[in-house]
Amino acid sequence: MNATVTSISVVIITKNAERTLASCLDALKWATEIVILDNGSVDSTASIARERGVKFHISDWHGFGPQKNLAIDLGSSHWILSIDSDEYVTPELAAEIKRVIALSPLDDVFEIPRILKYCGKEMRHGGWSPEYVPRLFRKGRAHFSRSLVHERLIFESKSRKLVNHIIHDSFDSLEDVLEKLNRYSSLGAQQLAEAGRGSSLITAFMHGLGAFFKTYVTKAGFLDGAEGFLLAVSNAEGAYYKYVKLYYLNKQKR
Repeated sequence: MNATVTSISVVIITKNAERTLASCLDALKWATEIVILDNGSVDSTASIARERGVKFHISDWHGFGPQKNLAIDLGSSHWILSIDSDEYVTPELAAEIKRVIALSPLDDVFEIPRILKYCGKEMRHGGWSPEYVPRLFRKGRAHFSRSLVHERLIFESKSRKLVNHIIHDSFDSLEDVLEKLNRYSSLGAQQLAEAGRGSSLITAFMHGLGAFFKTYVTKAGFLDGAEGFLLAVSNAEGAYYKYVKLYYLNKQKR
């Protein structure tokens, strides 16, 4: 098969990603090219990327979905792998990706199992691991929704599941958990407000309670020990504060 048909661009959006970026990029040396779209990092993100010969671009922030679509547009290969700066492609997954894009129809979309690391521990339950995320596709055959947060990949072709996984080192410490909880709940509230959704303090409480029960009980998060409990609490807090913030956003409008 022509080499250009199996070329692959890995696209990543970043903002102050120095904690994880070096490890992320070092696991991608097999890719045809790596493209980063940065949102004004003030740490060593840019120098880490440029030291590794990455194509580094800067853009204003438009929300997770639109930002990832801009990054896809910057990729020049036939295939796109979209990952986050705190995700690591294992050698086994890299080999599987190279194999499937050489053999598969060009309109296939591939879902990759993702294992979450929470405060240093790999989580195997709670609905987070393994979580299948569609990330590998032929350029032009898929795009992300325009969501500010919790974006999803939109495509019309069939999807297939890969065997090997991505490691998602999302939460390094409790401080990191709290920072992301605050940021994501604000974006989620803004997105709901723009969609005309309402909220109340009771609604916020019930969403938080539901998130805890689903993570810890329904999805068996209790099997992950102390970190399973902490993750369930984090999910509950994220849901609770998203709807509390939505309540106050709507109140300010009135």
